[in-house]
Amino acid sequence: MSIALEHVSYVYSPGTAYEKHALKDVSFEIPQGQFVGIIGHTGSGKSTLIQHLNGLVKATSGKVIYEGRNIYDEGYNMRELRSQVGLVFQYPEYQLFEVDVISDVCFGPKNQGLSQEECEKNAKEALELVGFPEKYYKQSPFELSGGQKRRVAIAGVLAMKPKVLILDEPTAGLDPKGRDEILDQVEKLHKETGMTVILVSHSMEDIARYVERIIVMNHGEKMLDGAPREVFCHYKELEKVGLAAPQVTYVMHDLKERGMDVSPDVTTIEEAADEIMRCFRSRE
Repeated sequence: MSIALEHVSYVYSPGTAYEKHALKDVSFEIPQGQFVGIIGHTGSGKSTLIQHLNGLVKATSGKVIYEGRNIYDEGYNMRELRSQVGLVFQYPEYQLFEVDVISDVCFGPKNQGLSQEECEKNAKEALELVGFPEKYYKQSPFELSGGQKRRVAIAGVLAMKPKVLILDEPTAGLDPKGRDEILDQVEKLHKETGMTVILVSHSMEDIARYVERIIVMNHGEKMLDGAPREVFCHYKELEKVGLAAPQVTYVMHDLKERGMDVSPDVTTIEEAADEIMRCFRSRE
């Protein structure tokens, strides 16, 4: 099972003075269970891209294939697709509206036609998955902290039992502690459920720490696609399009240039520490 784009292009306002090519011949496949990061400067096509994955936006040309079927085929069940491919928008707390947390998380399952008992069961399981405390289930979502609101919004998507979870800048506006808590929970969720996770982020450190594959978008085109080490070794190319590698990558390249026998291709602080210790041990 996978989700794939085949030669997808998308044009805003075609045939007008405001015509803009947001996506240009984009192709890739994401296997079930992969944790993928999507990066790119503002206007690179990231948000437009992910909205194609659950049919919110229809491609001007090309195909979106989910579990072997083109979602643009006549009679395709888009409602079913959107319950399988869950999308959490940036600042999702603005979408909270019910009187209490449990009711808000029940909204999606209720629209799937589940009974009240099934809705509450799914909602409680989802809230548990995101580490949300049970004592706040009956509290108004508007009285929660920013990080807690994000958890509730993510739980609202998880309660529909999707196979793919897409997160568009899920830590935007949060402090470092809140950011780490959210992403640690997403990583835990991925490992425990085997769910496909697609993370859009501006933070190179977050991307390097959590994902196993990175897709780089630039002016609507797929620029790079590979493991974090493979992508960030092109840091000079990334700089030219307004991006960068994690800070630790620059540190390791600097150490290498100063004569230290370290691999510059590490992407996390933990990897850098291991590599530096290896270098010291080899000297001894």
